[in-house]
Amino acid sequence: MASCFQMSNLGVLSYYLGIEMRQGKEMLTLGQSTYASKLLEWSGMAECKPCMTPMEERLKLMKDSTMAKVDGTLYRSIIGGLRYLVHIRSDNSFVVGYVSCFMEDP
Repeated sequence: MASCFQMSNLGVLSYYLGIEMRQGKEMLTLGQSTYASKLLEWSGMAECKPCMTPMEERLKLMKDSTMAKVDGTLYRSIIGGLRYLVHIRSDNSFVVGYVSCFMEDP
């Protein structure tokens, strides 16, 4: 490609679009811990304790809840960030998909 295009060597890729890359001799490891930390800080949940399961078991959410409404723009932004996080952490895809059902009227 260098013969067809003007290129410069910027070194080993380590961070791109929120995805961290660690390159070894025989493997490439992808992660998003920095992105996840920034998302937690931005959403005001940086001080929350981690848990083994991403969602309470047998949780039933309803669209016609009596709870106070939340800021829809903030909710959609957080869900969008979580959807991007699922690219690396596919174990959270069910939970993110579940809460995405409430993006219209959070």
